[in-house]
Amino acid sequence: MKNPLLSALLFFISFIAFSQVKQLEKDQEPGKGKVSDLAWLEGFWTGTGFGGECEEVWMPAVDGNMIGTFRFWSEGKLIFSEFMNIVQEGDTFSLKLKHFNPDLSPWEEKEEWTTFRLVEVAEDEVYFHGLTMKREGDKIKLWLALTENGVRTIEELNYEKKAR
Repeated sequence: MKNPLLSALLFFISFIAFSQVKQLEKDQEPGKGKVSDLAWLEGFWTGTGFGGECEEVWMPAVDGNMIGTFRFWSEGKLIFSEFMNIVQEGDTFSLKLKHFNPDLSPWEEKEEWTTFRLVEVAEDEVYFHGLTMKREGDKIKLWLALTENGVRTIEELNYEKKAR
């Protein structure tokens, strides 16, 4: 009796988490929007994710570019950081980022970026292909779809806005 109930509960939780992240179909055009629609993202955010602690900083948009940084550490040890740029591309925008080890050696090749194309933007929320950001007051939740060895999971990050 406990196993079917537990299985149903885990399925329901997984369904909710997976429904938070939208995907573009193979030939689907990206959503439309302006980088300036993301002014709600500006600021210094701290929180948890990936089993450790995270910080994200987003600067105001300039010339169709909104620059951000991210760092993740666990047990006081820096694991990785990111340089992020939300870039206006005609009537859409995408999030481009590069990952770095603590010694600043990059994960991606020099000319490569990890890119999240826009699916949809709304008030205080943005859906990229595989990544969702949603603000509620002074809190932001992020859901990131990850695939490793053919298994798809959703990682949830929870931030609070900090004054610095």
